Amino acid sequence: MAKVTGNYETLYIINPALGEEGIAALVAKFKALAEEHGTLGEVTEWGNRRLAYPINDLLEGYYVLMTFSSNPSFPMELDRVFKITDGILRSIIICKDE
Repeated sequence: MAKVTGNYETLYIINPALGEEGIAALVAKFKALAEEHGTLGEVTEWGNRRLAYPINDLLEGYYVLMTFSSNPSFPMELDRVFKITDGILRSIIICKDE
């Protein structure tokens, strides 16, 4: 039987050069996207942290951890949006059910 919904967790890193307003706008954008396509769980903003290695000559990034439940096709769409959004340095989406 096909999976109807799944529990997912995503961690994404935002470029801190966007400033507080830019970071808040991106966090709100991804919250709204998750709520639109499923059920938003927790959103934990870890804040600025040192990167393990430089990305685009940056040594720090703003980390955000988000959990949500959705149908299995939404994480692929979310990953696509992460990749085309300016200001997102890295992202990862994990299915917590498996």
